[in-house]
Amino acid sequence: MKAVACTPCAIAEAAEALESGLLVAFPTETVYGLGADAENPDAVARIYEAKGRPSNHPVIVHVAPGADISYWAQQIPEQAQQLIAAFWPGPLTLILKRAAHIPDAVSGGQDTVGIRCPSHPVAQELLRAFKGGRGGLAAPSANKFGHVSPTMAEHVMEEFTQELSPGGLIAAVLDGGQSEVGIESTIVDLSRLATHGPVLLRPGHISAAQLEQVMQMPVASPDAAAPRASGTLDAHYAPHTPVVQIRADELDQVVTQLQARGKQVALMSYQAHPAIQTSAWRYLPADPVSYAHDLYAGLRELDHAQADLILVEALPQDQDWQGVNDRLRRAAFDSRDVLARLLG
Repeated sequence: MKAVACTPCAIAEAAEALESGLLVAFPTETVYGLGADAENPDAVARIYEAKGRPSNHPVIVHVAPGADISYWAQQIPEQAQQLIAAFWPGPLTLILKRAAHIPDAVSGGQDTVGIRCPSHPVAQELLRAFKGGRGGLAAPSANKFGHVSPTMAEHVMEEFTQELSPGGLIAAVLDGGQSEVGIESTIVDLSRLATHGPVLLRPGHISAAQLEQVMQMPVASPDAAAPRASGTLDAHYAPHTPVVQIRADELDQVVTQLQARGKQVALMSYQAHPAIQTSAWRYLPADPVSYAHDLYAGLRELDHAQADLILVEALPQDQDWQGVNDRLRRAAFDSRDVLARLLG
């Protein structure tokens, strides 16, 4: 199977496939999503099967612009209305108390539901075509669970060779070009306002400062009782090659030591390091928005280099970089001892 161009006919066929309980991968402004009818537990179960995703890990419901959010949630607090007015359509997911008739398959068995309205034109066309714009698509990132999220259609094709074969779980991949934002949506929990206030569960393109400015109240960090949400496990977004973050002033020495031990090094940096010589090197822009746009494509490219590890130059720690720092921290979580082991 090949990814298909997003013609009106292809959109209509994809909507029909979704209504029949099949899966369709489609572009959003953040990353590509693997969509299923959010009200069909059997269809949602196919997402979990295709991705190898734990059944208690919730997914996000994507809705069309102007959708009736009260259909999905028990109540829409004032803070949710403010954020919707400011940031929808866009890369912001709201966690709200789930309406009783919405299957808990999308929430990992919790009493909450994550909802967002994407801004990508193809995603919006698909959502308007699906159930006449009155449905919702459960759509985590279109990759195997825990792997690097896809920002291009070819990334999806790489991930799901078997699932895209005739009779496989995925009916179509809609090609909408490279995702503009490049990292997953900001997730804010509004389900416990009376006791915890708004809680930032996952940083993204929309920052905590922007959320606070709109709501005129502070945004808290996650606590132990916070709802589970997509992409918030300690280890996530990881390529097959181990990822290690290194301070800029340590890069030259570490690369030299690794190469002296015969190790192949892939490097991702946003600054020049003229003393370093390595065959696999990806420069990313030195601003957080452009860096986020290129991050996952860069990790996938370096993963193909078949190096012993991917060294990533540590990023600034200010709030503008919070989203990409979050993704890199999770990508490197299972590789914490790799550098020490390779250096002996």
